[in-house]
Amino acid sequence: MSELAFNANSFGRVAVLLGGRSAEREISLKSGHAVLAALQSLGVDAVELDVDKNVSEHLRQNNFDRAFIVLHGRGGEDGEIQGVLQSLQLPYTGSGITGAVLSMNKRLSKQVWESQGLPTPKYMRLTRQSSPAQLVAELGLPIVIKPVNEGSSIGMSKVTSAETLEQAINLAFDYDDEVIAEQWIHGAEYTVSILNGEALPVIRLTTPRDFYDFEAKYLADSTEYLCPCGLSDADEKRCQQLAINAFNALNMSGWGRIDVMADQQGNFYLLEANSVPGMTDHSLVPMAARQAGISFENLVAQVLQSSFEDKR
Repeated sequence: MSELAFNANSFGRVAVLLGGRSAEREISLKSGHAVLAALQSLGVDAVELDVDKNVSEHLRQNNFDRAFIVLHGRGGEDGEIQGVLQSLQLPYTGSGITGAVLSMNKRLSKQVWESQGLPTPKYMRLTRQSSPAQLVAELGLPIVIKPVNEGSSIGMSKVTSAETLEQAINLAFDYDDEVIAEQWIHGAEYTVSILNGEALPVIRLTTPRDFYDFEAKYLADSTEYLCPCGLSDADEKRCQQLAINAFNALNMSGWGRIDVMADQQGNFYLLEANSVPGMTDHSLVPMAARQAGISFENLVAQVLQSSFEDKR
């Protein structure tokens, strides 16, 4: 969609849904305020709405025509707000309920990808009583311990010794009642942003930290984002196509981001999906869009355009 094709009046009154109650609230507020400013600069009648338990009432009372979802984590990427909006028959950006549920739950994402023959690292579902020795025997070391329904690497640990596994598992269970252990892939990490069915330029992520954790994502100045990513044209296209296949397999729509690891032989593995990626000054989708010649305002306009899709 070009800048000239954008008609601000066609969207009516837009609720920018931000904040919420998840562990990613602060990031959502930053993302939401950036989106709000972009929409208002485009002439859209956009209003911020910090989501709480009375969100249905606020949406009904304020005569909104559609919603731009910028809620990260629980309540925003897990199908909850999508269900509320659907019940109000209010159009909204991004994935529908199914796409949100499947992409938020890391175990379900991996099950869907495996069922469609898409590569993802080996994993095991954990309980608090899971045997560290069995985990190491099945997955080797290092192992990544992940809360299934958290984003931004919250509650996640990279474990390099059996002795620290129990501590990492307990930490993950502090954030979620469902936890997985995942095989560590030795190699480079990439991320692929999807916008209206097309993959944007691939970004390579590098950090001196153990892995691309919360601090590396939002706080550290030592994280590097390489775009162009350094892959050959053929490998970048292969990575982009894998991301599109992963996105479609989860029934996602509109926009999103797929995180990928490459092993030392150049094989790509799907890590996880994000149906409402960050839109802050550290965020990856705006970075990839810039590389593709898409301004932040035009990116926001294209995401808003996805509210016209039928989500049923």
